[in-house]
This record gives sequence, C-alpha cells and structure tokens, in this order.
Amino acid sequence: MALSVKNIVPYLHISQNRSSRVFSYIGLGIGVLLLLCSVQMYININELIHDKNPRKNGFDYISVTKTITNENMGGDNRFSAEDVAELKTAPGILDAAPLVSNQFRVKASAGNIIPFSTDLFLESVQNDFIDTVPQNFSWQPGQLDVPIIFSADFLEMYNVFAPAQDLPQLSQSSISAVNIILECYGANGVKADYRGRIVAVSDRINSVLVPENFLQWANKSFGMGPQATAARVYIKTVDANNANLLSFLEKKNYHVNKDKTKFGRVKQILQGIVSGLGGFALLVILLAMMLFSFYLQLMIARSKDNLQLLLTLGYSPGWLSKTVARKWLPVYIGIVLIALSATQILQYIFQQRFMAARDELSPFLHPVVLGVAAILLVLCVMVNYRLIKKLLYKL
Repeated sequence: MALSVKNIVPYLHISQNRSSRVFSYIGLGIGVLLLLCSVQMYININELIHDKNPRKNGFDYISVTKTITNENMGGDNRFSAEDVAELKTAPGILDAAPLVSNQFRVKASAGNIIPFSTDLFLESVQNDFIDTVPQNFSWQPGQLDVPIIFSADFLEMYNVFAPAQDLPQLSQSSISAVNIILECYGANGVKADYRGRIVAVSDRINSVLVPENFLQWANKSFGMGPQATAARVYIKTVDANNANLLSFLEKKNYHVNKDKTKFGRVKQILQGIVSGLGGFALLVILLAMMLFSFYLQLMIARSKDNLQLLLTLGYSPGWLSKTVARKWLPVYIGIVLIALSATQILQYIFQQRFMAARDELSPFLHPVVLGVAAILLVLCVMVNYRLIKKLLYKL
C-alpha cells in the first residue's frame, strides 16, 4: 500500500532544527509581503501619476527647446533636420514637428478699435499638433486675409495689461471681431499689408500661429536670409511623464516645461524607491529559501536510513520526492495567502485614508499582484521539489 503524506512523517526527522524552519518561514513571509506591496505600490504610482496634463485624443504635446547656457548662448541653438528626425525615433515619442518662425519683420496694429501696435512674431506648425483648428484656418497665394490662431496665455496677458493702458479687455469670442493689420517688411524696403483674423484660441501652443503655406511663402517673399531652422519643436507622446522620455530629453540637454513633466520626475523618484524595495524583497526571499534548503538538507541527512529503507522497499525516488515535497505545500500556500491578505489590508487602508477622493485608485489589489503571488507560490513549490529530488537521488 502506498504511503501518504501523513504516514510518511514518522520516517522524517521534521522536529529537528525547528528554529531554522521557523526563521525561514518568517523570512519568506516578510519577503513575499514586501514584494507584493512593492508591486502594488508601483502600480498605484502609475495610476496616480499618469494623466496630469491636459490631453487631446489620449496624447500629450510638449514644447522642446535646446537649453541655453552661458557657454552656448552665442552659438546656434536651433534644431536641425537631423535633430527633428532623431526626436521622432526617440523612446516614448510618436511624432515631432518644428515650429517655423518668420524670417522678416512683422508689425501688427488693430486700427481705431484698439489703438495699439507692436512688432510681432509669427509661427506655423503642422495642423495635427494644434488643439483647435477651425475649417477657415487656410490660406491661398494672393489672399489678403490671413487666419490667426492666438495663444490663450497671450490673451490673458493682454487682459491683465489692457486696463492700465486704457485698452478694452477682450473675451475669446470677441477677439475674433478685432481686425488686425499685419505689416510685412522685406529686404530693399519691400512692404505689404495683410488683414489678420483671429479664428481660434489655443490652450496648447504659446504663439501666434498662421497657416504653414502662408509662412513658407512669406519667408521666401520677404525673408532677409536663407530659410532658418526651428528654435523649438513640439513632440507628441502618449505620456509626458514617461521616465524613458524624460531621461532621453535630459541626456540631450533639451529643455521642456517643468510644470508639464514635474509629475514624471516625481514618478521616477518614487519608482526608484519602490523598485529598490522590491529588489530587497527578492533578496529576503532568496535568503529565506536558502535557509530552508539548509534545513531540508539536514532533515534528509538525519532521515537517511529511513528513506533508504523506503527506497529498498520499492518506492521510487520520484514518487518519494513528490510525497515529501507535498508536506510543505500547505505551508507555502499559507505564507502566500497571509502575505496577500496583509497587502490587501494595507492597500485598503492607503486608499481609504489617503486617496478616498481619487476614483482612479482601487481599494482592491491589482490582478498583477495576484499573478505575482501565484508565480511565487509555483516557484517555491518547484524549487522545494527539485531540491528534495536532488537530495534523494544522492542517497
């Protein structure tokens, strides 16, 4: 009659070295708990710091410029075609588009309605990088009307400055009624006037945008030098807080809006701390498994005569290995379940006490944590079985 797990126990000296066994159980439990908490906290960080910037169609758009220092401020800090091509293939970047600026002098005035005039800069960029593009944002050669997309930040600055200069304040809807005269000055005294119409206000791009084909034509017609490269580039990314993206931009010494990416830098630090905790947890698990392996070696060495007797009676080493290893299966299951329960309690307390108002953070464990717990359980059982099998085959 085959032996069961229960009636094989008398053949094993399990009661010996109980302290080693207990310490290995405690170490394994602490390691599993730390690892599961690390995985859950890593997921919490990603969920809490994932969508902090205004997004359109699920993407972030960030302005990138080259960092100006005392050493390079006298040089050319614009983006070449190779720089833009490199940005398009960089990690985390889906596309990149340079902002082309005017290469001629432009003066803007608003006639008698707003007695105000100033030198102005114009820029253009691909339409799919602009958050608000009306149908009338287009231009054809020979057309005197030039549509303009104005920055919402510029409009706010104007409304703050206007009362002190006895100028009327404007809303986003009323600014479209203002007729702007664009005076374009070229080389050799060439001058041409165009009627500017503000057709939309952009929350994304801080600039005065005109259609690409108008600026290309105007730079050729009025430009005072060769076509210049762009001083800034807009990049399209799924997540502006992507750690790989921020590392790449920092390595290239590119400057981005710190307010748009500050959460990504915080996430990098937190993820580094949590990853370090996870690494420490794996070390604790490894040390606990090593301690338990020493206990198994000592137990089998002391039970050598009894186990050899069972082998002599015809029990195969493979069956005996499975039977002996099965003895500790409830222990491993219990340790993992206790660690899972403790992790669930900590997650519930964290969500209820500190993040109760955040809908994106669940009080329950993420399925990935359950998967990690299952993988740990399987690994512990497999390592235990292979170790016992190896020791029994040496008898």
